[in-house]
Amino acid sequence: MKVKIISIITILLFILGLFGCASIPEEHKGAATGAAIGGATGATAGAILAERGAKTETAILGGLAGALIGGLIGHYAYDTKRSREETAQKYNYQSSTETMVRIEDVSVIPSTIKPGDKVDLKVTYAVLESAPDKEINITEIREVKMGAELVGKPEVNVSRSGGTYSSTIPVFLPSDAKKGTYSVITTVQSQTAKDSKETFFKVQ
Repeated sequence: MKVKIISIITILLFILGLFGCASIPEEHKGAATGAAIGGATGATAGAILAERGAKTETAILGGLAGALIGGLIGHYAYDTKRSREETAQKYNYQSSTETMVRIEDVSVIPSTIKPGDKVDLKVTYAVLESAPDKEINITEIREVKMGAELVGKPEVNVSRSGGTYSSTIPVFLPSDAKKGTYSVITTVQSQTAKDSKETFFKVQ
């Protein structure tokens, strides 16, 4: 399977056009996967990943603005942590139960950085559906805020079968990023269930 990347750059809500297209092989199911997504100085970065043969599209929408304008969003990567059976056992999930979405952990690595550095926005979450073979449409949203100001909102749409997953979006801060404490509110949701957790990182 190959992953086709179409990167789109926008500046202050004006679309400047298509900036890149590449094909990247996916080594095997469950491995870290994705492709580089970037922007230019003063631009908001975004991209669309369309997986050939997949039932849904994987998309990274939005990007960086405000205090982080001029930064870049890197590649989206994921890995499977536990199977459906292992996840169901951990949560004592019954087949008659509705869809379950549960965030187990969120983190920003490293938690303290300097302007121009990279942070990895990580989340580990469990997804379970009563039908064992059914795939669930999941949206991962990461809202990055400095105080009350929303400065970034990368969003990923994926199709998951039951299990526990870990995913990462790297964010490369601009060299003039404002110093201070940033919060990251991570939300994982299906059509009928969602969960959110907050974490923080500091630019100094």
